[in-house]
Amino acid sequence: MHLTIFGSGYVGLVTGACMAEMGNHVVCVDIDEDKIARLNAGEVPIYEPGLDDYISRNREAGRLEFTTDVGKGVAHGLFQFIAVGTPPDEDGSADLKHVLAVARSIGEHMDDYRIIVDKSTVPVGTADQVKAEIATTLESRGRKIEYDVVSNPEFLKEGAAINDFMKPDRIIVGTDNPRTTELLKSLYEPFNRNHDRVISMDIRSAELTKYAANAMLATKISFMNELANLAERFDADIENVRIGIGSDPRIGYHFIYPGAGYGGSCFPKDVRALAISAGKVGYDAALLTAVEDVNNRQKHRLFEKISQHFDGNLDGRTVALWGLSFKPRTDDMREAPSRVLMEALWESGARVRAYDPEAMDEARRLYPEQAGMTLCESAYDTLEGADALAIVTEWQEFRSPDFPAIKASLKTPVIFDGRNLYEPDAIEALGIEYYAIGRGRH
Repeated sequence: MHLTIFGSGYVGLVTGACMAEMGNHVVCVDIDEDKIARLNAGEVPIYEPGLDDYISRNREAGRLEFTTDVGKGVAHGLFQFIAVGTPPDEDGSADLKHVLAVARSIGEHMDDYRIIVDKSTVPVGTADQVKAEIATTLESRGRKIEYDVVSNPEFLKEGAAINDFMKPDRIIVGTDNPRTTELLKSLYEPFNRNHDRVISMDIRSAELTKYAANAMLATKISFMNELANLAERFDADIENVRIGIGSDPRIGYHFIYPGAGYGGSCFPKDVRALAISAGKVGYDAALLTAVEDVNNRQKHRLFEKISQHFDGNLDGRTVALWGLSFKPRTDDMREAPSRVLMEALWESGARVRAYDPEAMDEARRLYPEQAGMTLCESAYDTLEGADALAIVTEWQEFRSPDFPAIKASLKTPVIFDGRNLYEPDAIEALGIEYYAIGRGRH
């Protein structure tokens, strides 16, 4: 099948590469000339395991193209995927200007039936706005052309997006036309070989499903962080509690790991946007507001522990920091807990020596001339001259480090573990002070 994807960011690139991998002919359109030039030169602008191989292979096979030519894109695909960003507006709601700009572009160039697929994460009712935008544009052209707008939200985890797309848990298809539902099922048929994963529903329910999924996962994380803070005050161990409640199949073990708070491009933005959408229809979504409040507070817990340990005197001290990305297997630092910690340390006069396996370039981009930040070549390089070690991202290479080397390198042997990677008794038996999240009074 012929597909056009507007937006060559995270969702657009993964969707385009995976659709092409199944034999479809995909054209990705983006107005960013530099990004398209880099993609056509074989450079992938984001880090996602396996994505560069998929893009390279399908470009060479002629199944995947990148262009800034909007007209070419609209003419190419029966399916017109909208996968542009929906960044937070000033009030925290999703900004739909890019989505609606694509809708106008489609309306300006289409000459035949098209299926417009909302892939971006958008508020309930966006499909109606997209439909109206196209209708207005077609009317201004004096044209009457049939089209359908559907909701087909993505459920991709950064760091595992290729596998998520190729072997999806579910494929949500929101339509108001049975014919369109069947066409979408045909498009996704190669991803349904084992069993049918397509769940069809009305458009507004599909739009809400995406927000509901992210809000539910964020709620589990904030709930566990709330319990972790209680565990510290009760002198209990949240890791024992986690195992105890996770064994209940009604709860399960997924997303009940306490830590330094969630970040990234989805959970913070989507929880906020859903709460604001609720307000616009006259409903006070108190739980969603609490989820966000708990998460924002949790991002400060590591700094609070560090400051308390050093009696509030951080001026002139150096903290080694392991992990900059908001989660492992990505270079994404959007709303990452590491940024909250570093900025608090700098404000207190401390210096940071940081390392991340993938996010170093992103850190340089975000903090190009930041005094007090040194980006190091390895995890152990960060320890040189440092007063303490803080762990913010649970990369695999941090799980079993050389603790004697850590102790020997630090001025004061102390670890602040924002991801509960180690056993407190074992670390303290080595003569290293250890602060974790929810593991007793430390």
